[in-house]
Amino acid sequence: MTLIAILLATLSAGIGSVWVAALLMRAGWGDGRSGIGPQHLLSFAAGALLATAFMHLLPEAFESQAGAHELFATLLVGLVFFFLLDKAELWHHGHEHGVGPANDEEGAAHGHSHAHAHSHTEQGHADGHGHGHAHGHGHRAPGGWALLTGDSVHCFGDGILIASAFLADLRLGVIAALAVLAHEVPHHMGDLVVLRQSSGNRRAALAKVSMAGAVTALGGVVGYFLVGELQDWLPYFLAIASSSFVYVALADLIPQLQKRLTAAQTLAQIAWLVAGMTVVTLVSGLAHSH
Repeated sequence: MTLIAILLATLSAGIGSVWVAALLMRAGWGDGRSGIGPQHLLSFAAGALLATAFMHLLPEAFESQAGAHELFATLLVGLVFFFLLDKAELWHHGHEHGVGPANDEEGAAHGHSHAHAHSHTEQGHADGHGHGHAHGHGHRAPGGWALLTGDSVHCFGDGILIASAFLADLRLGVIAALAVLAHEVPHHMGDLVVLRQSSGNRRAALAKVSMAGAVTALGGVVGYFLVGELQDWLPYFLAIASSSFVYVALADLIPQLQKRLTAAQTLAQIAWLVAGMTVVTLVSGLAHSH
């Protein structure tokens, strides 16, 4: 009975939070219909990812018995790992399109030209000096594998936490599942923005993030049988997940926001960045207090 409850709760929290995020975006968030454009949601996503890492995951990791030195080392190794993973993704993408070391400069020039044109169209002013990072050669989802890997690790950890709560008390388990669902919604909105931004395929983005969310159920099942043994490893899972979110926010999202904009557009970027941080911080704080 407890295992069935854990499965239902983890699936609801893991996949349910993704679908709630998708429904909010379907209501007009991010396509300009409600006055909220892609740049606004990119800023929101960057803020949400950074706040998830620094205001939710890392504090939980450091509240454990794990040493600060070991956790910082795990964070550093995670950042390097996701950098290499992104490099491998770039190399694979370049290999598929015939871009190798011999014509890197040509590909870079093509990427800059494409980015410049896109930025000019999107911003609607003559000074669009966008960076070529976001819309380079082809349609590679920036940080896609790093984001999905980090999501999966994070969701696995959430599953363990939910299982632990259910094993302690049924009502506590339900509260934990609702808390996970609530604090994951703004985070998954950021994930969907990142994956939709470059691929343009909404269904594929939703499917990928939903599969990552489904890992919550795997964490719940594993946690049910091995909760005692896995508790000691949970802080390191949280540190690895944090490293992926920090990497994606700083290496992929923030560079896309570094464009020459008007004062009003710059203030809007900052406001949405702060909004992403604020929403995740408040919801995570409420979840933690319960």
